[in-house]
Amino acid sequence: MEHRSVLSHSARAPLSVVLNRLQKRVGIVVGILGDWAAFIGAVLILGLGTSWYMIDIGTGLTTERHGPWVAWTSAGRSDGDPYTRAHFARFGTLPLSSDIALTYTAFTDDTGERLHSSCEYSVEGRDIDDGWWSVTVFNDRGDLIANAADRHTYTRQTAAIRPDGKFAIALGREASPGNWLPTGGAGRLALQYTVFDAGASMLERTDYEPKALPAIRRVQCR
Repeated sequence: MEHRSVLSHSARAPLSVVLNRLQKRVGIVVGILGDWAAFIGAVLILGLGTSWYMIDIGTGLTTERHGPWVAWTSAGRSDGDPYTRAHFARFGTLPLSSDIALTYTAFTDDTGERLHSSCEYSVEGRDIDDGWWSVTVFNDRGDLIANAADRHTYTRQTAAIRPDGKFAIALGREASPGNWLPTGGAGRLALQYTVFDAGASMLERTDYEPKALPAIRRVQCR
């Protein structure tokens, strides 16, 4: 009986060693596969994140920034970069060519706070001597805000401009005298300021100064 017990133990020992080695090798393979999966996942996340940033926010190569205002410099051009095209395709808008117009978009006020319909704002700027401009309010998805007055934008021709050449456009839920754009209960807002000059390329103009862009002043929030 003792002899059989020794044989039985010696027969089982090699099998346990083999299983232990196999388990270690499987663990190594699983670890390598896990590392590769993590690496590939990180690359995909980084790639998607970079693409989102380039399309949604842009960089100095594709945009021009002045305070809260951002313009995509190759918008509407036949040689526009793919990120600019994807940006406007995402919002379903057809931009004017930046050769004749620049469209600036703002999602914050001058202090960096997010534009929201629960607040009232004053968009204050100066008329330009030639060309054309407009100020339009949207929700943050790029949709016009439905309102009883059916009013969404002011242009150089429709806005009341003071004798000193300045204008102020009020944004808010409640009607106010003068230039007023209703925001209703839209939530987050987006503003667009478009400057148009049919006589020269906007990107080559030397007399257009970005500091002339309207200020976005928050009046109060409720």
